[in-house]
Amino acid sequence: MEKDKTSLPSNGLLWFGAAVSIAEIMIGTLFAPLGFAKGLAAIVLGHLIGCVLLYFAGLIGAKSGMTAMESVRISFGRKGSLIFSVLNILQLIGWTAVMIIGGARAIGVLANPALKLEGALLWCILIGLLIILWIAVGIKNLGKINIFAVGGLFLLTLILSTVVFKGTAIAAPEGMMSFGAAVELSAAMPLSWLPLISDYTSRAKRPRAATFISTASYFIGSCWMYLIGLGAAIFTGISDIAQIMVAAGLGIAGVFIVLVSTVTTTFLDVYSAGVSFTNITDRVSEKWVAIIVCILGTLIAMFTPIEQYESFLYLIGSVFAPMVAILITDYFILRKNHAGADLNITNLVLWIAGFIIYRQFMSIDTVLGSTLPVMLIISILSILVNGGKKYVQRYPGKRSS
Repeated sequence: MEKDKTSLPSNGLLWFGAAVSIAEIMIGTLFAPLGFAKGLAAIVLGHLIGCVLLYFAGLIGAKSGMTAMESVRISFGRKGSLIFSVLNILQLIGWTAVMIIGGARAIGVLANPALKLEGALLWCILIGLLIILWIAVGIKNLGKINIFAVGGLFLLTLILSTVVFKGTAIAAPEGMMSFGAAVELSAAMPLSWLPLISDYTSRAKRPRAATFISTASYFIGSCWMYLIGLGAAIFTGISDIAQIMVAAGLGIAGVFIVLVSTVTTTFLDVYSAGVSFTNITDRVSEKWVAIIVCILGTLIAMFTPIEQYESFLYLIGSVFAPMVAILITDYFILRKNHAGADLNITNLVLWIAGFIIYRQFMSIDTVLGSTLPVMLIISILSILVNGGKKYVQRYPGKRSS
């Protein structure tokens, strides 16, 4: 129904809020060995690669009206989409835990000394409860809340940027990171949203425009967060952004940044887990599934060591980048739709090949990282296997080019 659709500003705020997170700032600190100029170039190039793919993934949902996991049926059939729905729910539970513990530990650094507290358990619970509140409000009614929340984040991240960049650059921290590895790590974060974006573009009043606004908002916000992390490591010599906030005397403002940014980002993870579950069965509402995922993620954050997420990002890329490459190829190039089939074995085999190729490419240092070369390889293989002579005959000019 039209009244349940989301507006362009709502989509823009939603995705800018998704980009503003401690996780993205912390990843930005890893780029410091490249120096500021090369680090910035890697951030922008990687995000261009990731966000172009994110745009096309979101456009499929916008044009078809399907959620992210429903749209997977186009390439893999009904049962094939169930496989990716399960994988998506599992990675979203993991992301929920990662985001909650990262936010909770940062809040602990800022608030524990003043409150004479120790540890992060209390802050994990607080973040989890606020995410559940966001779920209860619902995606359609978050507009006004997000105006306040994201507006506040915008102002405070401006202050944080000023704090970080007001100093003089020190020697780049020691460490090994090639330019290609940095590009891949930059692309990895927008790629982690590939299995989610259609959950929101498919519900917009103006789906195509919402896809562009969502992707552009995320691109700007995410590059900015990476840049703050890069600047923090180079200009302050401190990689822990919470420690920088303490040194700058941000106090309550710092707690607000961490708390709200963690909630606005993690909300998308738990909500999309609920949407993905409805692709498996509609017997449980997406809101209840989202709440259960939030509780599970909170418990994992509280009682397991799940703070290292660099390898987790690469694993997500290796699973979902080949899947989206096949989906984009089927939808925009071959114009095939297997949604009525039970399982498309050919595309499933192509996806397995893509997963293996991606993992192999991780040991090869290319200037464009792993994602783009792998997706191009899988797309070409998909055209050859699924299109073959029919595609060549449809576009005869391609044979001589």
